[in-house]
This record gives sequence, structure tokens and C-alpha cells, in this order.
Amino acid sequence: MDQLLSEPPSCIHEGGTWCQQVWQITHNEWLAGSANWLIAKPLTILLIAILAFVVRFAIRRVIDRTTREPEDGDPKKTPALLKPLREKAPELVGPAVVERRRQRAKTIGSVLKSITTVVVYSIAFVLILGELGINLAPIIASAGIVGVAVGFGAQNLVRDFLSGIFMMLEDQYGVGDVVDVGEATGTVEAVGLRITTLRDLNGTVWYVRNGEVLRVGNFSQGFAVGVVDIPVSYDADLGRATELLNEVVSESAEREDLAADILEPPTVLGVEGVTPEAVQLRLTVKVRPGRQWAVQRALRADAMAAFERAGFQPPLKRLFPGAGNP
Repeated sequence: MDQLLSEPPSCIHEGGTWCQQVWQITHNEWLAGSANWLIAKPLTILLIAILAFVVRFAIRRVIDRTTREPEDGDPKKTPALLKPLREKAPELVGPAVVERRRQRAKTIGSVLKSITTVVVYSIAFVLILGELGINLAPIIASAGIVGVAVGFGAQNLVRDFLSGIFMMLEDQYGVGDVVDVGEATGTVEAVGLRITTLRDLNGTVWYVRNGEVLRVGNFSQGFAVGVVDIPVSYDADLGRATELLNEVVSESAEREDLAADILEPPTVLGVEGVTPEAVQLRLTVKVRPGRQWAVQRALRADAMAAFERAGFQPPLKRLFPGAGNP
């Protein structure tokens, strides 16, 4: 029995093994027999960990480079990551658009980094467990059950994140856009994977979950159309009023404070509607996104002032004959 215990392990005769090399150096039976656990497996696990760290670092560096802003600072250039993706308003350049591109690239890059970390480290973890001789089938089955349970419990959270990812990829809206998401309408101040932050006209900040957004009306993509209705009285000369309106808005469009916002000359459409109080004349004008309200107010003020100078009576004058007389 003592002889059997004192016999060296058979692995010392296998050439090129750690067992043989440890036996040749130490002539210790226990160390030689345990060389695979003491040296080979720790080195393999260390190599897997180092390789996973290097792969993750390299992929994250590539993501950082593709999401980085152009070095020459040209606002017309987009980060490399966004070039294959659709952009709703590529012809417009401004501080809000640049910030929108930066945040979009940063968010998508953050998602890609997180996915990279999870995938690389998960693969490394599975390989390490395999080296330790642990049966992975029960662990994978348990992880599947836990994943299903977590999925049911956090389905709203998952939906918010998925909606946020697709919203970023499709460029539905971004920082600086004026949007209508149903319950709230306002200017987008921040866009996240779970929450979009809006500030409405009254200054109220709205936090909208991305998964709850069923439809989005964006007032700030590509161009906008300003619509102005001018009321005139029933006894007014509509032909003369239409001609005057056309002249006034054409002159207003050339003003320095409006010319930068107006993309095409205003178009007077004519009579839009008839109400018990007045006849409505309508004009439309194509403007830069988000500037339609300011242009509408300016054109409406110019038109009403011109009508008053030209002698057109207010629409309700016929109902209050004495109104406006000293």
C-alpha cells in the first residue's frame, strides 16, 4: 500500500506536460500530480481574462473613435458612427443640430459599449467555468428561468430602453426639437434611453417615458409652414384685400429680421373660411424649423397694421357701429 502511494504519477511520462516539467524540477509527487490545477488552469484563466480585457478595450476604442466629433470642428461633418444612419435634417446646421448629433452619437456609443462589455465578459465567464470543469447546463437553465422572471417583472423598463434605442437610431427627435408626444408639448432638453425631458411653453418640465410615446409630432425637422389667417369684414373688397395682403407679406419677408427664417416667399391662398363675424384670408410661408410661430406673429401684425392704414374696417364694425369713434 505504501508503495502504491509513493509511486510517482503516470503523467510524468507524458512529454511536454506541466506534470512532467514540475516533476523534473521538484521531484515532488503531489506537486507533479496537481500541476494542472496549480499552474495550467490558473494560467489559462488568467489568459482568458487578459484577452477579454484587451478585446473589450480595443472595441471600446473603436466605438470612441467613431462617435468622436470631427477634429477640424466642421459642423457640417457628422461622427463616423452616424454616417450609415438616417438623419432627418442633414441640410440644417446650427448649435442645436450639432448638440443633437453629439448626444445621439454619445448615446448610441454608450449602448454599444454596454453591449460589448456584457458579451465579451459573458463569453470569458463561460470559458473560465469550462476550464474549472463546472457543468454549465444547470447554470444556463437557471439563468434562463431568472431571465424570464426578470423580463416579466421589468417589461416596462425593457420597453422603455428598446424604444429609446430605436428612437435614437431613427433620429425621431433630439435636443432642441419642439415635439408633441401626446400628453406634453415642448422643447426637448435631454434625451435618454429611458426618459425624454421636455419643457413646455409655461416652463413646466415633463419627464416622458420612451415606452409610453405612441406617436411623436416633430415641429423642428426639415422645414415648417407658417399659417396666418387674416379676418376682414363682409363689406370689404376681397380682391383688393388679397392684393394688399400679398404686397405686405412680400415686403415683410425681405426684412432683415425675417429674411433669415423664411425659406420661400409667402403665398396668399385667398378666402379660407367664412364665419358669422368675418371672412378669413389665409397665407402660408415656408420657414426654418421651429421659427413658424415667430414668423406668423410678425406677418399677422404687419398685415393687420397695413389693413388699418388702407381703411379696411374691423370685422365686427358692422355689429358695433359706434366702436372706434371718438
